Amino acid sequence: MTIRVALHHRTTYRFDRPVKLSPHVIRLRPAPHCRTHIDAYSLNISGDDHFLNWQQDPFGNFNARVVFPEPRKELTIAVELVAPMTVINPFDFFLDDVAQKIPFTYPDELSKELGPYLEVTEAGPRLLDWLKDVSLEPTTSVDFLVALNQRLQKDISYLVRMEPGVQSCEETLTLASGSCRDSAWLLVQILRHLGLAARFVSGYLIQLTPDVKALDGPSGTAVDFTDLHAWTEVFLPGAGWVGLDPTSGLFAGEGHIPLAATPTTGSAAAITGFSDKCEVEFDVEMRVERIHEDPRVTKPYSEQQWQRILTLGDEVDQALNQQDVRLTMGGEPTFVSIDDMESPQWNTEALGEHKRERAEALLSRLQAAYAPGSVIQQQQGKWYPGEPLPRWALACYWRKDGVPLWRDPSWLACMEGAPDVVADDTMAQRFTQALSERLGVAQRCWIPAYEDAYYYLWKEQTLPVNVDPRKADLKDDAERRRLARLLEQDLSSVVGYALPLRHSIAQSHRWESGRWPLKRDHLFLVPGDSPMGLRLPLSALPWADPEDQPQPQSLFAPRPALGDIHGEVARRNAEQHRFTSAERLGQSTHPSHSHPEGESVQQQPSAEEDREHKIIHTSLCVEPREGRLHIFLPPLTQLEHYLDLLSSIEACARELACPVMIEGYAPPRDPRLESFQITPDPGVIEVNIMPAASWQTLVAQTERLYDEARQARLGTEKFMLDGRHTGTGGGNHVTLGGITPDDSPFLRRPDLLASLVTYWQHHPSLSYLFSGLFIGPTSQAPRVDEARHEALYELEIALQQMPEGEVVQPWLVDRLLRHLLTDLTGNTHRAEFCIDKLYSPDSDSGRLGLLELRGFEMPPHARMG
Repeated sequence: MTIRVALHHRTTYRFDRPVKLSPHVIRLRPAPHCRTHIDAYSLNISGDDHFLNWQQDPFGNFNARVVFPEPRKELTIAVELVAPMTVINPFDFFLDDVAQKIPFTYPDELSKELGPYLEVTEAGPRLLDWLKDVSLEPTTSVDFLVALNQRLQKDISYLVRMEPGVQSCEETLTLASGSCRDSAWLLVQILRHLGLAARFVSGYLIQLTPDVKALDGPSGTAVDFTDLHAWTEVFLPGAGWVGLDPTSGLFAGEGHIPLAATPTTGSAAAITGFSDKCEVEFDVEMRVERIHEDPRVTKPYSEQQWQRILTLGDEVDQALNQQDVRLTMGGEPTFVSIDDMESPQWNTEALGEHKRERAEALLSRLQAAYAPGSVIQQQQGKWYPGEPLPRWALACYWRKDGVPLWRDPSWLACMEGAPDVVADDTMAQRFTQALSERLGVAQRCWIPAYEDAYYYLWKEQTLPVNVDPRKADLKDDAERRRLARLLEQDLSSVVGYALPLRHSIAQSHRWESGRWPLKRDHLFLVPGDSPMGLRLPLSALPWADPEDQPQPQSLFAPRPALGDIHGEVARRNAEQHRFTSAERLGQSTHPSHSHPEGESVQQQPSAEEDREHKIIHTSLCVEPREGRLHIFLPPLTQLEHYLDLLSSIEACARELACPVMIEGYAPPRDPRLESFQITPDPGVIEVNIMPAASWQTLVAQTERLYDEARQARLGTEKFMLDGRHTGTGGGNHVTLGGITPDDSPFLRRPDLLASLVTYWQHHPSLSYLFSGLFIGPTSQAPRVDEARHEALYELEIALQQMPEGEVVQPWLVDRLLRHLLTDLTGNTHRAEFCIDKLYSPDSDSGRLGLLELRGFEMPPHARMG
């Protein structure tokens, strides 16, 4: 993946009359030690009346000696060369034992050979003062030279100086500025003072515009650029001559093409010669152009190719719209850290501290890019066997109609850094009380929750006698660390407040709550360190028939447009406020919150009150944790209820001037709500991106995602031990479906899925062309004909039962193919064509009309995705 460039350099002298020219020495041919391979080179002198002889000077540089027998009025010297810009690692060298650390002494014989390069010709006071700050403690040679080079680059500002000659070291240090040749000569003298052989180098510098801007430091030139340049080379036994560029503070790379390397500056001049006395016009033209570019991960397509792809995508879009396909396309791209490619969390493990930080940074960036007026919610993710804790999930929700879901983002607590307002138990109690009033539920229904002190005292007693339960390290298991953390806290303190809550079935705009009958005097949480809402002792509540509980709305049911939820909540609160005073007069004081094992107990409601209130098995929780106030949302059945509750929570946060963090159960699935989610997977971060209904939307969405991920220091590529490039390892699953399950072309036309499966089976390259390293029957996406050969006969029978055209039975495609599109164990999730979320018989959450193509590896560039 090399870029080949052509360099053009033309120098023209125009005299006011024909003049005699002395023999000229031209040093514009790449030196023999040039590390960049030169594919082609030419030197052209204007006119035919001259003699050109190639020579090598005492230092091995190529010199072109040109003799002009006749006077001439114009002299043009043109150089053209072609070179591949193959990346060169400037640190790819070995060192002899004697040169491992600086300072060192050259062997006697080598010192004699390097005599001209060790000669110190300047020793002014400013130079000696600068050298005093150079530490002569034995230091690794590479580290010493890097530090020395970077220090000089910071001390001397670069400027373009058109005057001939080179400044003295004293002048350069006094002015603290100079051209590239001034800084290079200064570094030569510094290295020689330190006992290191150094030489002055003149050459070409080629700089190409980077495909991707740098995250750290300058990104380089904005246009492809070349010019004459000067730098320094130091001789290290074992490595030979190593280039240092004090202008940039970097080591010399593939863009540094040396022309002449000499002990002094004069013998490295590009052109040496003179003419009769006359008036002269001088003109220089230098340019570099790319003559060949291989596709590469940072630029897979040329602009012409990409425009053709965009045009084709628009044509496909037009055809899909004409045929009323209603297809949407989403995905699950995965990313890895660009700073840490070695730790387990970015290779094999699903969880890690750095992974959570990067996910939060990406979430904030994507929220600003995609979803103004949205709300961020933390949720429990997947929990696989063998993992001590469930994974986390970060989700972002917003309304498709553009109405803000959360109007003021300042009342959403920031996940990064220290909180602006530190929330404690008092704030949690005030918030619970204020929210109860806004929702119109009885104050006596919310309950303080505690850790179960008896359980942790028992666990402490079960430990060995020589183990201190209050001390734990990372080698201990999760249970030991959890116990040590909790024993350091006050187990009698309130963890948070639970408010049993659900939306009223009888009254559409009302909420209802109820008292929980508890066998013990207080509400004690299930042991653990998950959020309070996941540790409620719901199994201790009286049993309730699931048929009597509110049921979620079918995803196939029509839905009206969302109204002004914030306005409806405000009107309800105003109405509630008129009755608040009267209601308070009839309420008793709230129960005491003394130590859960003390004498003060919660006043139990009367039997008559118990009969008046139903047992509600869902609860909102308010928990101060790590200085932030976390609001745990209960499961809800309709999107309107979720929006109503969010609006009330935001109003309370604004009233109490306390930002909150939303967590708990996700809102019910609804086509009027848009979302994306970030979750951890082994070695990667996975982004479940929202589906796009058009090609242009998909392109813009994907390019923005890649850009924001990079800004969050997340990348899309890894490298194997032998240097081979590979993907993230987490895949880039493609999801196809419709805006609503009812729109899904795979439910309306089951023969479409049959056509895809058949086509893939007949064209195996589609399964392997875009896959990662792991393929076959035990991979994450086995083909239907891998390992289970008899499945093809069953598949043939199933496809014969598949009707053509539109059908009215959306479950038909699932019943015909569910037992065939699986892996070796019968798992429908681990198949090339995953129909887990197409029309699952298990629950509504699996009836989304989505087909997931799992055989795609994560592409390194957005345009490949």
